[in-house]
Amino acid sequence: MGHERYVVDAVVLEGRSPRELARLHGISKSWIYQLVTRFRAGGYDALTARSRRPHGCSYQVSPELQAAILALRQELDAAGYDAGPASIRHHLQQRFPQVPAAATIWRILSRHGLVTPQPQKRPRSSFVRFEAALPNEMWQADTTHWHLADGHDVEILNLLDDHSRLLVGSDASPTFTALDVVQSFYAACDLHGYPAALLTDNGAVFTGKSRKGKVLLESELERLGILAKHSTPYHPQTCGKVERFHQTLKRFLAHQAPAHSLAELQSSSTPSAPSTTSAGPTGPSTAGLPWSPSTPASRLTPSGPLPRLTSGSATTASTRPARSPSATSAASTTSGSAGLTAANPSTSWSPTRTFRILADDGSLIRQLTLDPSRDYQPRGVPLGRPRVHDVLRQVSTMSGGFMGWPQRPQRSAEMVSSSRGFVEGAR
Repeated sequence: MGHERYVVDAVVLEGRSPRELARLHGISKSWIYQLVTRFRAGGYDALTARSRRPHGCSYQVSPELQAAILALRQELDAAGYDAGPASIRHHLQQRFPQVPAAATIWRILSRHGLVTPQPQKRPRSSFVRFEAALPNEMWQADTTHWHLADGHDVEILNLLDDHSRLLVGSDASPTFTALDVVQSFYAACDLHGYPAALLTDNGAVFTGKSRKGKVLLESELERLGILAKHSTPYHPQTCGKVERFHQTLKRFLAHQAPAHSLAELQSSSTPSAPSTTSAGPTGPSTAGLPWSPSTPASRLTPSGPLPRLTSGSATTASTRPARSPSATSAASTTSGSAGLTAANPSTSWSPTRTFRILADDGSLIRQLTLDPSRDYQPRGVPLGRPRVHDVLRQVSTMSGGFMGWPQRPQRSAEMVSSSRGFVEGAR
């Protein structure tokens, strides 16, 4: 206020010309007249700098809409659904013709103290975000843990479409094996079609690369022509979409009655709408929902053959393989046009082409491909020249020499002792 008071005193008390003061100090003459007017109306206190905020804003969110945003926040949070700006905006579109952007909703929530600051988190701008261009271009799969009412630990497998975040499958099991993952994958494909790629982490049921082998899921994806992708170890951000859905699912289950069995938990976690929960979407990729999976032009398919799961002489993929009495530590399955089927090694050969031997945990032990045009029965003596160890074995069993050569005479104990004494005497 020092400069404004000096100008006012120069005009009012000293009687100097406003034009001269404006030229001398490089300020506007109209601004000097305005300061003098404010001084004569309110004294020196009126010379304090005033706010430049406009008196009104035509695009300001109405108080009614702000109250609806706050009410939806509390309602969704109490029900266990995602209560972020994207979910709130999704519900506002069903009630109001024009709704603000998600960033505006976030500022309203933050202004009312409903957003907890987390400065320790890595800024979202530092991540390299990716998203599939079409539905079924890539799925993400991962497992998470949950507890039943009696405290028993169970696992939940979630499969998510990377483009639309559609929950294509969600199954609960005490412990997921490689065979259980394949069964859940086939069940999701039977409802939504086959993806072109599958992105998972490096869990033992998803990949056997750390053990220098392959699990059943990798073999099935390779047979179907589906690209298997895996995230970098200790980098869960790659599978961030399905990891984020784990948080949504657990928040929803925490607000429900505790499940006493896997059947109750399965009914609570089964998807019922093309979104992460029935309350609405949770991410920016769901802006185009509802997504129509029946549109053939907006879906991708794998490059390989796509066998359908049918019931016939062989059981479907939902059937677990029976343990063979001849192999108590392994279970064998065959895979053909009917998907994954149970088989017993002691039974007759079936027309399927691939034979797999699985361990109890579902990991692949060995995979054999049968060729009907090839004869696998041995015909006696193998063809070709005899091997070296076979010739030596025959020579050692002969009583006489080989090809007329005399045998080497055997050294007696007396000859050995005399020769040993000769050597010691020479030393």
